[in-house]
Amino acid sequence: MSGALPLAFAALLLAAAAAGELLRPHLGDLEGLGRRALALPLPGTDRSLVELATSLGLAERVARAGLSQRLPVAAALGAKVAGAAGGALLAAPVAPLAPGRLAFALALGIPIAGFLVPDACLERRARQRQRQLRSALPDALDLVAVGAAAGLSPLSAVAEISKSSGPLAEELAVLIAESECGLPQHQALERLRERVPMPEISALSALIERSQRYGSPLAEQLQEQASGLRGNQRRRVEEQAARAAPKIQLAVALLLVPSVLLVIAAGLLANVDRFLAGL
Repeated sequence: MSGALPLAFAALLLAAAAAGELLRPHLGDLEGLGRRALALPLPGTDRSLVELATSLGLAERVARAGLSQRLPVAAALGAKVAGAAGGALLAAPVAPLAPGRLAFALALGIPIAGFLVPDACLERRARQRQRQLRSALPDALDLVAVGAAAGLSPLSAVAEISKSSGPLAEELAVLIAESECGLPQHQALERLRERVPMPEISALSALIERSQRYGSPLAEQLQEQASGLRGNQRRRVEEQAARAAPKIQLAVALLLVPSVLLVIAAGLLANVDRFLAGL
C-alpha cells in the first residue's frame, strides 16, 4: 500500500501535465475538440486510421514539431496506443494495492497518462521549435531587407536564407519549393502560416503580400519588424532574469547557508576539546 500511493500520485501528475501540454494551444477551441471527439471513426482500415489520427489532431502536432518527414502519423498513433497499453499493464498490478477509490483512479489514470504522453512530447518539441524559429527570425528579416533593398524579389532573398540550417530555414525551403512547383505565392504563404502558427510569421507573410500587391517599400518595414522582435526578445530575457533572482535567493537560503553553517559547526565540534581546555 505504501508503494501504491506514490505511483498513484505520479500517475495523476503525469496525466495532468500531459493534459496541460495538450490543452495549452487549444484553450479557445474546446467546442471544436468536442465535435472532433464525437466524430471519431472506428479504426478498421488504413483510411480509418488516418481519419482517426486527423480527428485527434495528431498530424497537426507532428507538423508543428517539425517531424513530418521523419515521423509518420501512423507511427505516432501507434505510440499513443502502445502508451495506453503499457499504462494498462502497469495499472493492473498496481491499482489493487491502492486503498478505496484511489484504485479506480489509478487504474484509469495510468492508461490515460500513457495515451497522452506522446502528444505532450510533441507539444513540448513544438514549443521548443517555435522558440528556435522566433530567435532566428530577426536575422532572417534583416537579410531579406538587404536583398529587397538590393533589388531582389522577396522570395529570392528568402531562397538564400533557406540554404542555411535550422527550423526556420527548413520552413522557408518548403515555401520556396512550393513556389517553384507552381503554387501561387499567396497560397504558399498561407500554407506557411498554417504550418507555423506564429504571429511573427503571419506578419512577415502579410508584409510580403502587401509589398507585392501595393508596391509598398519592403526593406524598411522588415527592418522595423526585426527591431521590434529583438526588443521583445530582450524583454523576455529580462523577465526571465527577474524571475530567476528569487529562485537563486531561495536556493542560497535553503542550500548554501545551511551547508556553510554545517561546515562551521563541524569545525567547532572538532576543536571543542581545545576550547574546553582553555576554559
